[in-house]
Amino acid sequence: MEKNVGSRGLPSPLRRALFYVMVALFVLAVIFPFVWQFLTSLKPPGQINKMPPDWIPERMYFDYYVNVFVQHPFLTYLKNSLVVASSTTLFSLVIGSFAAYALVRLHFPGKRFILAMVLAISIFPPIATLSPLFLFLKQMSLLNTYMGLILPYTTFALPLTIWILASFINDIPKDMEEAAIVDGCNRFMAFCKVILPLAAPGMFTTAILVFISAWNEFLYALAFMSTEAQRTVPVGISMFAGTYELPWGDIAAASVVVTVPLIVLVLIFQRRIIAGLTAGGVKG
Repeated sequence: MEKNVGSRGLPSPLRRALFYVMVALFVLAVIFPFVWQFLTSLKPPGQINKMPPDWIPERMYFDYYVNVFVQHPFLTYLKNSLVVASSTTLFSLVIGSFAAYALVRLHFPGKRFILAMVLAISIFPPIATLSPLFLFLKQMSLLNTYMGLILPYTTFALPLTIWILASFINDIPKDMEEAAIVDGCNRFMAFCKVILPLAAPGMFTTAILVFISAWNEFLYALAFMSTEAQRTVPVGISMFAGTYELPWGDIAAASVVVTVPLIVLVLIFQRRIIAGLTAGGVKG
């Protein structure tokens, strides 16, 4: 019997083993920074700065996690990030779903131009809009307020929301919406009863992506929040540094604390996220 040989001359079992090895190396490279931060957060002070570095902690040292909450207003940072990220996500989903529906289903002059502008805004570098946004927020007395971060965050969250939801809504057959209108629904009711349920995977995926982007954002939060009571987690962690030393243990512990919830969130809803990334709705 002939061996099952691939197009490059390698037997199928060998190609399969090579594939799994490459996947394992890729996963290792992706999770290595987090694993290293986690191990660093458990090392005693004398072991962190050793050269060459030790991989495994000599003993479990949990004082860094205590320092994060005792020596810093970390709960305040977490609350601020949660409020801003959640509000940005909710605002982007509400406005973005209506905008995506209008751009896909309605016919009006300039629709292609609007889509092009949405794409252009999404790839615009944040540093280029920092000064105008700062002057605008200062004029409107929105600096050091939640709204002073939520509004700037929509500059990158809303284009992302519109583009993802537009692709999902575009894949939903028009016949289903037209049938609802024939049954007595107006366009708004058809949108709520037909479009939104079918686009739910896309909305869920968009919500996760927008929330993570807003949670991790640093530049705007640093520029627009100058008081400690309004700082978000990324900015708060960056302020851990002292005058003469960097508290690597506290920084590592704080980074683990803020990353674990995101990992748990993605693991819990991974099937919905994958479904949202791979399916745009019911195919006609």
